[in-house]
Amino acid sequence: MTFKTLDDVDVKGKRVLLRVDLNVPMEEGRVTDATRIERILPTINEISEKGGKVVLLSHYGRPKGQRVEEDSLRHVLPTLEHHLKRKVAFAEDCVGAPAEAVIAAMKDGDVALLENTRFHKGEEKNDPAFVDEVAKLGDIFVHDAFSAAHRAHATTEAIARRLPAFAGRTMQAELEALGSALTNPARPVMAVVGGAKVSTKLELLGNLVAKVDYLVIGGGMANTFLAAQGKPVGKSLCEHDLAGTARDILEKAKTANCTVVLPVDATVAQKFEAHAPSHIVSVDHVGADDMILDVGPKSVAQVESLLAQCKTLVWNGPFGAFELPPFDEGTNAVAQTAARLTVEGKLLSVAGGGDTVAALNQAHAGQEFSYVSTAGGAFLEWLEGKTLPGVAALTG
Repeated sequence: MTFKTLDDVDVKGKRVLLRVDLNVPMEEGRVTDATRIERILPTINEISEKGGKVVLLSHYGRPKGQRVEEDSLRHVLPTLEHHLKRKVAFAEDCVGAPAEAVIAAMKDGDVALLENTRFHKGEEKNDPAFVDEVAKLGDIFVHDAFSAAHRAHATTEAIARRLPAFAGRTMQAELEALGSALTNPARPVMAVVGGAKVSTKLELLGNLVAKVDYLVIGGGMANTFLAAQGKPVGKSLCEHDLAGTARDILEKAKTANCTVVLPVDATVAQKFEAHAPSHIVSVDHVGADDMILDVGPKSVAQVESLLAQCKTLVWNGPFGAFELPPFDEGTNAVAQTAARLTVEGKLLSVAGGGDTVAALNQAHAGQEFSYVSTAGGAFLEWLEGKTLPGVAALTG
């Protein structure tokens, strides 16, 4: 995959439309997690230091083409300024006179933030007239919002075909990490796929069995596979109606020479709450009133043993109900082993998806992975083998 980066352009004196993702979690008008803001700082600072005028474009929330005060990017501005350690000009609209006036007043190296692109229906409709309005504001386009790249919207896809387009440093890092993990990986490759439901990850599992050597299935999803093999799952979360689909995936894996790894033991409880009385059982002996809430120590040891033989790891989804101790133990143990192998230079580890990021951070392992993606839907669609419009526009 070839795409141009900031190494391929002279930004000095140019109006640089920089698409970022400032759709950050907020409560009572305050940003509660600034990870996405922290990730874009290198790109903003580099363009600024090289004398470009940085014009930030982003969506926020789902205002559906209406101006909705609680979805204004003005609320994100103080946190953005705090992390950048500088003033950022703000335009009350992302097109027209308000945007033009703010950009006209910019000096080389200045940073400005334009109002929520989704206040215009043309954004999500990828409307050519709206794209024209945005394109007038810049000389070049830099895409640094991989997390929005699975949307064919005006400022994530069409704009990249109107102006000279380049990947920002975050986008570049994401594409390089994903490319090395799945496009041309060092083998053996392990994929860990967890989460609640098989139904939400059917395409993902179907794509991965053809690409990886070991597919480790955890979380509630594993229960569906265990039930499909005739194992008792008690009152565990389980999609019994997908037993046939689970068996099909196992057959596909066999044909593709991919080893599917399922739990051999489990931590069970009769209540879904933190510190509920729990015990470990073989997956052959789950009681009628039991809920499987985590994998057991033998399952962890099995995954760790295989992981030690692997060169590449792709991770999406936890092994158990990691939000509730002690049902975080399986996820924590495997995450810490993966982190150690990564630090020792024995493993390339790439992870992504909301729950995954939270679980790895809770295990104090995320910082040591090769790359942790903050993208949810875009990361999943990439793993599913889909073409992401925002990426295709950079590489086409």
